Amino acid sequence: MTNFTGSLSTNRVFRDTNVLSPHFVPEVLPFREQQINEIRSVIAPALENKKPRNLFVYGKTGTGKTVSVKRVMETLNGVVASIQYINCRIYNSRYRVLQKALKNFIPELEKSGFGLPFLYEKMIEIASSGKQLILVLDEIDMTKDLDELIYTLTRANDEIKGGGVSIIGISNKLSFKDALDPRSKSSLYETEMVFPPYTSEQLREIIKQRAELGLNENVIDQSAINLTAAITAQENGDARYALKLLYNAAELAEHNGKNKISDEEVELARKKVDIDIASETVATLPENHQMVLFSIANISLNGSRYARLDVEEDGFLFSGEIYEEYERTCKKLHKRARSVRWYHEYISDLEMLGLISTKMSSKGIRGHTTLIKLGHDAKGILEIVGKNLGC
Repeated sequence: MTNFTGSLSTNRVFRDTNVLSPHFVPEVLPFREQQINEIRSVIAPALENKKPRNLFVYGKTGTGKTVSVKRVMETLNGVVASIQYINCRIYNSRYRVLQKALKNFIPELEKSGFGLPFLYEKMIEIASSGKQLILVLDEIDMTKDLDELIYTLTRANDEIKGGGVSIIGISNKLSFKDALDPRSKSSLYETEMVFPPYTSEQLREIIKQRAELGLNENVIDQSAINLTAAITAQENGDARYALKLLYNAAELAEHNGKNKISDEEVELARKKVDIDIASETVATLPENHQMVLFSIANISLNGSRYARLDVEEDGFLFSGEIYEEYERTCKKLHKRARSVRWYHEYISDLEMLGLISTKMSSKGIRGHTTLIKLGHDAKGILEIVGKNLGC
């Protein structure tokens, strides 16, 4: 055992690393009390065993959507209803969502072999026993058969007596419902909420709160807190980014035997966090999004075939050229390229995730067109996506 003693951390900096995780739910959520109260008010009818309205929560990554819903879940789950949290990036089909939702009631559902009709009947049976079943569907837009899922869950209430099934959908995309079938959309009867990005001042308070809970006393300079908040504000007010930055800066200080986190650690941590976040984001993108991103990175690294008409557009690529490269990538991988309409959806999603930026060109011989620029290192993106796609 003595051989390992020198390898153990002396915890100069950290008090509790779990507190710095984006998944940690603090007792007090700064600047989200209004949103939490709104979520509670939507769920409130369940206190009288009445079916709550469906709720859709929107906002960019790191605006506190999931953690606010989880805060409400912790206070109400089991008291007024059975509230099940389901990450649709993992449970990404109607079958898997129902299986996950019912697992706590029927443990044997972990095993395969139960058909969709069986799961549906069990859900009706459980809800008809007088329970309000509330399904929190995080990243709901990642569900492959979203129309079928929503239609199944909403129409189930027509067969339920004495209980009900409600949805709390969480999404980064305000427009995700636009692609829904009219019958699914009309059955929702929903309330909508939009979470705004945190401001620099709010981020400063959030970082300070987590630092006080997760770090030893007086180990972080106020200037380092201010810098972390300022950098994060530039990243669309993403609190998850702030927490990753704080954790990595603290880890660097710990690793280097320092007792203080300064601006230097924050700047060094920023480089690592940018790489890590890009890798995490890219690795979990749907296949067509990855092929479009691969095409952008490929042209960015190897050069454009299109003539450059304006030196001010340096680094930006023509949307049409990227679509052509996307078609070539699909052909190489023996995949069917989606239509231009879907391609524009992928571009919009990639921009929302901060992987690319877009702007309209000044009028030239091509007229007005969308220009697209990669937001990360092209070589790194090609390596990550190429590995995922097998390019």
